[in-house]
Amino acid sequence: MRTDLLRRCGYFHNLPADILASAASSAQLRHVPGGEFFFRQGEPASHFYVLAAGNARLSQITPEGRQIIMGLIGPPHEIGIIAAIAGAIYPLDLQATQDSQGLAWDRDALRALLEAHPVLALRALHMVSGRFVELQDRYRELATERVERRLARAILRLAAQASRPEADGVTIAVRLARQDLAELTGTTLFTVSRTLSAWEDAGIVRSGRERVTLCDPARLTAIAEDLPG
Repeated sequence: MRTDLLRRCGYFHNLPADILASAASSAQLRHVPGGEFFFRQGEPASHFYVLAAGNARLSQITPEGRQIIMGLIGPPHEIGIIAAIAGAIYPLDLQATQDSQGLAWDRDALRALLEAHPVLALRALHMVSGRFVELQDRYRELATERVERRLARAILRLAAQASRPEADGVTIAVRLARQDLAELTGTTLFTVSRTLSAWEDAGIVRSGRERVTLCDPARLTAIAEDLPG
């Protein structure tokens, strides 16, 4: 089961069976109750995780003391590769939003894995640089883009990470309250509710309790990219 999970994870995707088996055997399974944290912002980066079950929220406290949700993740998402770097600290909180499980590699196990399999070290480098660019893009969005565009981008990003087909569209496959969307996009609950209601009237999305369905992804993409019409 562990190797099947890793095979579906982006970091381990398309790797030989021996590397998957080595990674799976060196991981520990960690259970985190809903509301508890896998790790907190500012703590020493001690573990690398692949979420195995449940859902979790990535958030960051800005220097001004404002909390911003950076992402909502489901299995088999990987997070915390920065643990491979000596002296690194976690730049974000990772909080379970429901009872969750994660495969965890402590720093020693992770380094041994990277030394034994250079392809994983190269992927780790790409992941660290990619996450840095991701954070820069999110801050740029929050600082410069109008709310409707930020909200459309956030919904499309979540749908790309985890979704399931429905009869009338594609539903984001993680619990997603409107307050979560407000914190993801740096706006208010009122603004998110008003925007989603307008999009529902236009047939672009359908939202309910902790769920959002994309009924017309093309029109939502047009809003996200600020296209005419």
